[in-house]
Amino acid sequence: MRLLVVEDHPVLGPDLKKGLERCHYLVDLVNSGEEALTRESDIPYDLIILDILLPGLSGHEVCRRLREMHQQVPILFLTALGTVEDRIQGLDLGADDYLIKPFDFGELEARVRALLRRDGTPRTLVLRFADITLDTRTHEARRGERVITLSSKEYALLYFFMHHPHEILSRTTIAEHVWDYDAEQFSNVIEVYVRYLRNKLCAAGEPNVIQTVRGSGYQLKEPVQ
Repeated sequence: MRLLVVEDHPVLGPDLKKGLERCHYLVDLVNSGEEALTRESDIPYDLIILDILLPGLSGHEVCRRLREMHQQVPILFLTALGTVEDRIQGLDLGADDYLIKPFDFGELEARVRALLRRDGTPRTLVLRFADITLDTRTHEARRGERVITLSSKEYALLYFFMHHPHEILSRTTIAEHVWDYDAEQFSNVIEVYVRYLRNKLCAAGEPNVIQTVRGSGYQLKEPVQ
């Protein structure tokens, strides 16, 4: 899952990014409304965490413009504006949730999880493919009974593959959904992490399930017998 955090506070913004990345989300951080609109037009985000009191274009205006463009990405206002009238205004503009600063990070994480379940797609808490399982609550991966320890990027890569089994995924598509904004500019990054993930999935001699499709990308598919 890829999130956009729009927060201009020099400490809170990076702290939010680090905290959400520890929860295995892919997170881009920007500090202005203008940059938020630019990023959102370029990248298919799964959720936006949006401050209201931003320099230049306010969070209210960002939300309004996104909804006018029929962008249905979930929006969570995270703001110090905490009156009932503030909350009503934010929700009426099209926000999906509203959390007041100061806040507990555990509550923010729970609200993010809830919003990501609202997009109309049934979300299975445990993803399964062949003998591989991925628990999206605990972030535990298993192959058979063997527990696999994954880094944040490896988890995100496996999560993306398991949400798109049998599809041929290009490097550009993987970069847009799994890596940072400019990751596709770095040669061989995706190839290296696919190799890391394959090695972990096959560490006990299991057959490979991530196939390279020459000239096209990668495909999660059952091993050839």
